Amino acid sequence: MQHFTRTRTEATADELWLVEHPPVYTQGLSGKALHLLNTGAIPVVQTDRGGQVTYHGPGQLVLYTLLDLQRLQLGIRPLVSLLEQAMIDALAQYGVEAYARIDAPGVYVDAKKIGSVGLRVKKHCCYHGLSLNNYMDLTPFTGINTCGYPDLKVTQLADLGVNVHTHELAIPVAHALTLALTT
Repeated sequence: MQHFTRTRTEATADELWLVEHPPVYTQGLSGKALHLLNTGAIPVVQTDRGGQVTYHGPGQLVLYTLLDLQRLQLGIRPLVSLLEQAMIDALAQYGVEAYARIDAPGVYVDAKKIGSVGLRVKKHCCYHGLSLNNYMDLTPFTGINTCGYPDLKVTQLADLGVNVHTHELAIPVAHALTLALTT
């Protein structure tokens, strides 16, 4: 992502990268060590995205947004809102009512976090993106103060009675985001 952003030109097309990660904690630029409670054998990787600390693992959709914000005439906060709304729209397709909070970026269901957003902007272009909990082991979230919030609970689609493969979940999320970026 860093190389792509560093070497892109005004003519470089925007890209969305859809991935799943092996178990890893990522600590953002403003991440504080006090939010790492009991990480055990799971590696902690320092990253250049905004935000505190989160967990990524199998069964979680991660969508990286490599976008030219200047070309899209899009600010950072509006982009965060688009990412949140893409997750909300996708979850609605599965009958899940989700919402965003202005005071704590991300997406929530019944006061539990289901989706996170973390970005980095360089040369008017962003990278990093969003993560959406699908069907995963949520236990590692107990080893951190998720996103810097003590006692923040997390949830996932599987806990809400929705069973879908992560690669299938990627379709409505990417579709909603692409639609929002092109209209």
